[in-house]
Amino acid sequence: MKRRVATLLLVLGAILGIATPALADGAQSGADIHVAQSLGGRDLTVIIRRVAEVPGPVHVDVVTHAGTPAGELTLTLRAAGAASSTTKVVLGATPGFHPGQLHVDRPGPWELAVDEATIPFVVPALVPSPWENATYGGFIAAGVLLLAALLFAVFGKVGLALVPTAGMVTAIAVGVTAALLSPSIPPVAAPGTELDPTYDNVMNPYERTSIMDFSRPPVNLVPRMEDRDLVLSLTDGSSGRPVDDLLVHDNAFVHLVVVSPSGHLRHLHPVRTAPGEFRARLTDPEQGTHAVAAEIARRGGGVQLLRSSVEVSGAAQAVQHDGKAETVLEIREAGRPSTITAKFGERDLQPWLGMLGHMIVVGPVTGTAVNAPIWAHVHSMIPPVPGMPDKPDESVAAYGPDVPFTYSFPLPGRYLVWIQVERDYSVVTVPKIVDVPAGQVVSK
Repeated sequence: MKRRVATLLLVLGAILGIATPALADGAQSGADIHVAQSLGGRDLTVIIRRVAEVPGPVHVDVVTHAGTPAGELTLTLRAAGAASSTTKVVLGATPGFHPGQLHVDRPGPWELAVDEATIPFVVPALVPSPWENATYGGFIAAGVLLLAALLFAVFGKVGLALVPTAGMVTAIAVGVTAALLSPSIPPVAAPGTELDPTYDNVMNPYERTSIMDFSRPPVNLVPRMEDRDLVLSLTDGSSGRPVDDLLVHDNAFVHLVVVSPSGHLRHLHPVRTAPGEFRARLTDPEQGTHAVAAEIARRGGGVQLLRSSVEVSGAAQAVQHDGKAETVLEIREAGRPSTITAKFGERDLQPWLGMLGHMIVVGPVTGTAVNAPIWAHVHSMIPPVPGMPDKPDESVAAYGPDVPFTYSFPLPGRYLVWIQVERDYSVVTVPKIVDVPAGQVVSK
């Protein structure tokens, strides 16, 4: 009898020992937040690393790019309007990663201030997932029922021992099923991405108690110049209230494209300075009317492209983009897919804004870009590379040399095209002019 009991205990230990490593999928499966910021004269990427425990540390990396002046940034974490943690990050003359560490003491809405820029984000409570509870609960119940069956067997009540034995088999089946299926179950959306962040879904993202309208009105964009800063005012098209529910979309809150009267491109990422207000520095702008296009993603409203123009008073001449690459154009008639491939010669390109390359398309142009009917932001995706992470950051310089784009120009005419990649922590911009022929008219 003792040998039988020992054998059963060994079997239970083996089951529990095998099952434990499978419990790797839970509510904590979040991701880092990458936010591009055009902060004054600095072009930065702020990375808020995933919070592993609450209370606990928040690791922040500030990535600088070529030409960013050295200096010091103040990072401040705020919850409910009160500052709770502050640190300094010293930016050297060499571009790259500059780490800082702050501290959170509770789950909920937080705000990271980088000097005058503010980045809202949500720290969810760390709770086990339902399938994790099912796995643990199944094996714990199996252990308890096994002990009950052993006790009945030891005291000679073999018939009664069959009842907990059957329950043990069922509990093991539940635990094994949950453990095997958990890796294939999509992680729950973080609070503030699909639903408004509320107390309920922040404390338990698996409690889908917050209901919202997934058809929010379009956003109104009103740009204005304040000294050298282009200030964007975003308001709700229905209520007129400031829009403060923008999501990080392709590593930025706002992708701002400004085209000068002479056709010079600025691809900026304005910083949030107040609810519904974003601003970016226009260094040495030229005089005249500048075309403005802002790409945003609103919670419950999807991706929107907002267009406007702004008068700029300046006397500087536009600095021409000096990026060079061999380009192969396979331009087909309007309405059919065309391919543009930029060849940069070396496999040393870095991901920028989560992509291998970006292509800005404006046209057809007959004068300036202000009246161009078509604006597009096209991506070249990061190809899978053996030995490289699935979602590399800017520290990985191992991509290229070819950067392909596919786009269907909807109208015939002349288009202004800019191809952008990152190399040596510097954004390389290659301008092109593309003439798109009209499609053949088939007579009937």
